[in-house]
Amino acid sequence: MLQTRDVASKPCFSPRGHNLAEQIAEAVRSRATPLSQLLRLMSAVDAQGGDDRLKQILRSRIGAPLDA
Repeated sequence: MLQTRDVASKPCFSPRGHNLAEQIAEAVRSRATPLSQLLRLMSAVDAQGGDDRLKQILRSRIGAPLDA
């Protein structure tokens, strides 16, 4: 059974070999991506130096209406 601490200790981005920009692009394209995942991706951007372009893409998606 997966415990809360196990989830919290997982990396905030996918281990599938995609770089952070690719993961952000996938998350932004999918309207089903939960806000929590978008925020984790934003944290990952900050942790890697804070690419302003990636932050802007995420901010736009986070602020977009759900039916957009």
